[in-house]
Formats: sequence, C-alpha cells, structure tokens
Amino acid sequence: MSVRAGREFLAIPGPTTVPDEVLRAMHRPAVDIYSGPLLALTDGLLRDVARVFGTKGRAYIYIANGHGAWEATLTNVLSKGDKILVLESGRFAIGWGDNARRMGVEVEVLKGDMRRAVRPAEVEARLKADKGGTIKAVLVAQIDTASGVVNDIAAIGQAMRAAGHDALLMVDAVASLGCMPFEMDKWGVDVAMSGSQKGLMAPPGLGFVAANDRAREVHKKAGLRTPYWDWTDREGDLHYQKYAGTPPEHLLFGLRQALDMLFEEGLENVYQRHRLLAEATRRAVGIWAEGQAIGFNIIEPSERCDTVTTVQLNGYDPETLRAYCNQKCGVIIGHGIGDLSGKGFRVAHMGHVNAPMMLGTLSVIEIGLGALGIPHAKGGAQAAIDWLADQVKP
Repeated sequence: MSVRAGREFLAIPGPTTVPDEVLRAMHRPAVDIYSGPLLALTDGLLRDVARVFGTKGRAYIYIANGHGAWEATLTNVLSKGDKILVLESGRFAIGWGDNARRMGVEVEVLKGDMRRAVRPAEVEARLKADKGGTIKAVLVAQIDTASGVVNDIAAIGQAMRAAGHDALLMVDAVASLGCMPFEMDKWGVDVAMSGSQKGLMAPPGLGFVAANDRAREVHKKAGLRTPYWDWTDREGDLHYQKYAGTPPEHLLFGLRQALDMLFEEGLENVYQRHRLLAEATRRAVGIWAEGQAIGFNIIEPSERCDTVTTVQLNGYDPETLRAYCNQKCGVIIGHGIGDLSGKGFRVAHMGHVNAPMMLGTLSVIEIGLGALGIPHAKGGAQAAIDWLADQVKP
C-alpha cells in the first residue's frame, strides 16, 4: 500500500522543480538564430544575469552545466604552473580545484571539513604568509550542497584585502544564485560562476560566468585559454560568438521566463522566502534531533545555508528512509554525497518552492521516521508550521 498518487515532490538540491511557466515558455518552435528578436533576447539575458550576480562587469552564458562553468573560469584567468588556493568547506570547491589540477595548475587546499564554514582569519593568515605572491587565485563555494554550509563571501573578500594580496577571488554560486544575496562588486569578487538548474529555476544545461575588469585584465595573459570558453571570442560583435556557435534557443526562452518570475517576485522577497522555508526545515530537524539518531551536519547554526539542509542519520540506513519517502509517499529527498555517502540525507529548499511543498516534504519525512522506527522526537512538522505561522503574518 502507498499514498504516492498525485504530483511528485522533488526535494533534491538540483535539478530543482522547473515551473510550469518556464516549461510553457520553452514549448515553441525554433526561430531564426540570426534574427533581431533572438539578438535582443541574448542582450537582455546577459544584462539580467549580471544583475543577479550583482555586478557591472561582463556576464557570459555557456551551453554547459556547472562543471563546464568551472572550466570556463579556470581557463580564462590561469596558466599552466600557476598556483591557486582552494578553501575547503565540503565537496565542491575541492572538485573545482581538482579540475584545475588536471589542467596543470598547482593546487593548495586550505584545510577545512564537512561540518564547518571557511574561517576568513585563516585565509588572511595564509595569504599574508605568501610573501612572493605565488597564489594567483582563491577558490570558494558560497554554498556547498554536500555539507549544507554557507560561507561568508563578504568576510573572505575583506580578509583578502586585509592581507594585501593580489589573488583573484573566484566564487562558485551554483547553489546560491537566485536564492540568497550575491553582491559580486560590493564583496570584491573577481570571477563568479553558476548554473541554471537550481535557484534560477531552469533546466540543466546553461552555465554562467561573471568577470570584473581586474579578471578580464588578467585574462589577457592567461595561457589556458581555449576557443570554446574564451571570453575574448565571446565578446565579439557577431551573435554566434556569444555561444561559440548555435545558441541554445529553448533553454534561453526558459531562462528568460525564469528571470522574469524572479524579478516579478522581487529578489529581496525571493531571498526572504528562502530564509523562511530554510528555517522552517531547520526547526523540524531540530525537533527530530532530540531522538538522538538525527543531527545537523553543520554544527554552528549560523553556518547552515538557506538552500539545503544536510542531515546525519546515526545508526540507521538513510537510503531506506529515502526509498520509503519516494515509493510510499512520492517525495524525493537527496542522498548524502562525499564523506556523508550512506550516512545522511539532504532536504533541498531552493528555487521554485513554497510552503505547501516544504511542509509536505517535512511531513512525509516524519511519517517515514515513524514507519521505519527511527528514533526521533515527534512534532518536527508542527514546529515548522508554528514557525511559519509566527513569521508570515496577514
């Protein structure tokens, strides 16, 4: 017996639910790639992607996922033999650095772990010790969806300036852009990248990079530049150069609709919606954790991000819980990855998500905990309801 019929709830940290409006925008015939309307579409998207990044610098759109956008950032500002510093706080900045290593870049990892955010003071100290200025760039993820951490990019930027170091600050905003504030220019970020499939509510397949003038100056001497990723080529006058070939028309139609929806809601309202739903999720997990089998992966409450909550499940198989939620109730929650593989699960609250979706997801998890006999304190879903009732007033 199951109660699975009806619309499936996707609560994994990417790809997230694509709004019906975005799907409808994509359901149209192809158009002439050389026509005026498509040129205007590209110009508007490049302008608005830069707006979401919070920069007056240049934006670039790639037919790629986040890993492709990683490569786009690295090849445009680095040369073989350059040294970079990767700030560990989970899995994804490490992966970004591994890509650089395979390109012939020397990679140093500032050691962290899966349960903490980057400490800006440690970044400042390491850069001050780099007397010869050998470190060319610092890589960090604003949110790491494996660990569930959020890093303070503004503070990291300030630490780099306090160190008096010229390294570029490069930020992975895949799990944060469109979900929480990103102030590229204000925070001193030189290069930022993201993807279409999370907070931007579009299908996977588009990667975004933004670069300021300092990064574009470094770019002129970068030795890893290749034709497809190259910023200079993409800044050419011809429209096809913006995509290094045929533009991904239908993904662009969807992205346009998704950005329009974000701007119509208002970015500050979008960020507040994510904050409220994230805290509702944390209230539920906090109650369940009183049963001792469940716990937050990120220890410090202030370091838990607003797009995904990573939960440790001690002594019980998280895959059994995931299977129950999916097969019996139609809710798909994320599995633990990296060091947390087989040790926990992840609840996403990013992108096209609202109160019914999150309260339904949390309720199903609580049903699963009870049905499988996993020790937990009851009332987690009610705690989420109480939080939202107190915060969302008429």
